[in-house]
Amino acid sequence: MIGFALGLLYANAIEWANHRWVLHGLGRKKDSFWAFHWHEHHRNARRNGHLDPDYLRSRIGPHAQGKETLGMVVACLAHVPLFPIAPTFVAGAWTYAIGCWMVHKHAHLDPEWAKRWIPWHYDHHMGPDQDKNWGTALPWMDILAGTRKPYLGTERHERDRARAAERGAILP
Repeated sequence: MIGFALGLLYANAIEWANHRWVLHGLGRKKDSFWAFHWHEHHRNARRNGHLDPDYLRSRIGPHAQGKETLGMVVACLAHVPLFPIAPTFVAGAWTYAIGCWMVHKHAHLDPEWAKRWIPWHYDHHMGPDQDKNWGTALPWMDILAGTRKPYLGTERHERDRARAAERGAILP
């Protein structure tokens, strides 16, 4: 059982590092393969109050969701050689990866659900600093690394909502 728990923690660390340095680092360069994350996904979430309508598309194709799926599949396949040696560890990592993939899609199709169940991910997209809160499904590494920065329900969030309402916009 310890192997499974370590696999979950390991996968959260890998996701955190990938999100921080690949998707937000390399992804800021418009000619990068990873640009979809920053230039499509973040743009959509900010414009639509955390909703990303691209998640209604197929998970297979040369678009943001297809690239996200491809990355997840490659990450899981990369761990196949470890399975005979540490099956519960790999099962934990795969469970985290698949769960993260499902949670992320659901969060961007149902922002109210995201605000209730994974507020750190809402904070990542809608907060003033999109370079914080790197964990999608779980905030473990953000807490350990000091990159968890709450926004939802803070005074800043309430001020931003009031300013948006004055402009006739809605900030969830």
